[in-house]
Amino acid sequence: MISTFLRHELKAFWRSKNTGKSIAIRIVMALLILYLLLCVLAIGFFMNGVLEKAYPHEDEVIAFCGIILLYYLMDLFMRLQLQELPTLRVQPYLQLPVKRDALVRYLAFTALLSVFNIWPFILFVPFILKIIAPDSGAVVAFAFIVSLIGLTVFSNYLALYIKRKSNLNGWVFLIVTAVIILVVLCDFYWHIYSLRNISYLFFGRLITKPLLALAPVLLGAAMYYFNFLYLKQNLYLEELGSRKAAKYKSSTDYPLLSRFGSVGDLAGNEIKLVLRNKRSRSALVMGLFFMLYGLFFYPNPKFIHLESVKVFVGMFMTGIFIINYGQFMFSWQASHFDGLLVSSVSFRDFLKAKYLLFTVVSTGFFLLTIPYVYFGWRTLMIHFIMYLWNIGINTTLVLFFANRNFKRMDLSKGAAFNWEGMSGNQWILSFPLLIAPYVIYGPFALLGHADIGLALLAVTGLIFILIRGFWIKQLEADFYLHRYKIAEGFRNK
Repeated sequence: MISTFLRHELKAFWRSKNTGKSIAIRIVMALLILYLLLCVLAIGFFMNGVLEKAYPHEDEVIAFCGIILLYYLMDLFMRLQLQELPTLRVQPYLQLPVKRDALVRYLAFTALLSVFNIWPFILFVPFILKIIAPDSGAVVAFAFIVSLIGLTVFSNYLALYIKRKSNLNGWVFLIVTAVIILVVLCDFYWHIYSLRNISYLFFGRLITKPLLALAPVLLGAAMYYFNFLYLKQNLYLEELGSRKAAKYKSSTDYPLLSRFGSVGDLAGNEIKLVLRNKRSRSALVMGLFFMLYGLFFYPNPKFIHLESVKVFVGMFMTGIFIINYGQFMFSWQASHFDGLLVSSVSFRDFLKAKYLLFTVVSTGFFLLTIPYVYFGWRTLMIHFIMYLWNIGINTTLVLFFANRNFKRMDLSKGAAFNWEGMSGNQWILSFPLLIAPYVIYGPFALLGHADIGLALLAVTGLIFILIRGFWIKQLEADFYLHRYKIAEGFRNK
């Protein structure tokens, strides 16, 4: 059956009206992946030299055993961001005498065809054959390779399981990402434990006890079986639908949003869009990562006293979601934009929901920057000023440029190497967002009156917030001038 499913997928690909475009994209991606594979292969051949320079006081085999677990932790994180879920148009087969096990086995098999499953072997096998095999023998080298196979299978199916659960509940993805970040911080920042030592505890013993290689294989087999059962239980569309209905609540049940009526309902739907889809979710995840942006500047004595840097960092951290997510407004609704035009939804409420979404997320990001008070209360004050600037001015600028964005976006596609929806507007938009604060603050800072510049930034942002109703009316009128061009652009697939 697997060969039959593969033939059907190939026929569907060649019969698609976008076959030419898809082939061109796949060729470019194949060349890029081939280049990356060659780079990784080069690193694998010279890994002993790299390890000697990175860990000059350790034996290279000990250093090698210590980095394997670190690699697979990074591998899991990268899979969650970039690896695509294997798909099959299941609906036609559900009415045919095709066993569910065959469908699930096909999905499980195609999951192994990911390029992520090649990286560890290209990276680690050259070192195993060059160093471990001559010193410890072929049996030990084989044990290392078997353990890599087990860990790769485990990481592959664990990532797929998490992504499938995330499609039902977007918070799963955020929680798992937060756990991975916390695990890394506990090692490299707080030094509570050492992942390298934990890695060596297992892989170092493989040299004397090769049979331990069966442990990762059992983990991989268990994760495969667990993933197989989950797919089998959730194969039918009606079962998936009932589970989604049970998992997701109406946006009016959000305590924070329920008080805003229909605007809160629209904002709640937008939050669901962000959490459910890969590319929109990546905008939120990248925003969470940029909460660490200040650590690149504030501990550095060269930057700690430069308030112009703090203005930029504060604007970036509290407004990164507005910049990342807002630059593709209204492309996020491209697939159902025609429905919005003829629906009973007031576009004014639609704009208010965008303002509400940006305000809620930026408020959350500002609260996450509060620990930077460690670098002084003035630092936190600048963050608050830039938070007012973002929800007052940058939000308005983003929605203004949204009325001039005619590029469609497919939310089902991943964020990696995906330039769909990109246009010159994104480049034009970035300049006023990043430069506008310095137009006000810069002259006063150069004249030695930085406090006046900061005060003007705060007052300007606050004024825009207070007269938000006026700007919503202007944006609504501007939208009605461009709505048909936007709709026409979103129809072009």
